[in-house]
Parts: sequence; structure tokens; C-alpha cells
Amino acid sequence: MDSASTTRRPSIVVVMGVSGCGKSLVGAALAQAMGAAFAEGDSYHPAANIARMSSGLALRDEDRWGWLDAIADEIAEADRNGRALVVTCSALKRSYRDRLRLASPHMRFVYLDVGRDVAASRVAGRKGHFMPASLIDSQFAALEPPDADEKANALDATRDPDELVAEVICALAGELPASQT
Repeated sequence: MDSASTTRRPSIVVVMGVSGCGKSLVGAALAQAMGAAFAEGDSYHPAANIARMSSGLALRDEDRWGWLDAIADEIAEADRNGRALVVTCSALKRSYRDRLRLASPHMRFVYLDVGRDVAASRVAGRKGHFMPASLIDSQFAALEPPDADEKANALDATRDPDELVAEVICALAGELPASQT
């Protein structure tokens, strides 16, 4: 075994984007393909955040910090334990991603880029989720797509989820550069 393979750390991937972009679907499939643990970012929201969104109110930065810190704690634990992890998180703003980056230098973002109409349609079609379609515009208003220096894989979220997973797996293996849509 060469030294590169003996020092390689398991991947930690944050699948990000607005509501309705396919984070949960792609994230779960990616985790399975990687043999990684999967963490659904929505499950880290405190009850107050869920109540706020359920009532049609968008989250403010101050509502998100504790949620982001809880996700960062999960990332940091995976990093400390050398465990591969895929976690979903909207990570809409660079400041949110910067906060998550502090948890692990081994983390990579996968940005699922989708238009407003597609996202709204997908969210409207979901059953039993606390995020109403009426909040889609607030997601796009807050969205700061990753800049080139963030080395995120930006993928067209209207593509087949299996294709997206395969592309991310190749990128993680170093076969492809981080793509941009």
C-alpha cells in the first residue's frame, strides 16, 4: 500500500442548496455509495425553528446559528473518529459554510443548483414536511452560491440523482475537478 492510501482520510460531504433541490435524496444515495454515515440536517433544527418555518416565517441568521453548530458538532465528531459522513444542510450563505468548515478541514461541499420554479414545485409536492412552499423565495433571497475558492462541486439538481452521485464519487476520488454549473 502506498503512503497516499494509508494517510487518506474518510470523506465528509455536506450536500447543500435551497429547499427542494434534492439534498435528502442525493445525500442518502451518496452516503450509501460511499459506505458513509448519513445525517439529515433537518433533524438538527430545534423545535423553535421548525415551529417558525411551519408557521410560514423564514429563519433569520440568529435562528440558524445553533442549528449550524449542532451540524458542525456532528461533522467534528466524524472527523475526530475518522468516520465518513454525508450530511444535508442548506448552507445558503458563505458565512454558514465558513462556520461548518471550522468543524473539519476534510470536508467538501456539494451544491445542488436548482431554479426557483423547480424547487417550489418539489416543495409543494412534499407531504409531511415542515417547510412550506411559501418560503422558497426566502431561500433564494438568502442564497449565496459557493464561490470558486470554496472548492465546492456545483451540480445541476435537475439531473438524474444517480448521475449526480456518480459524479461526486468520481470527484472525491480525484478523477474530476470540482465542476460548476
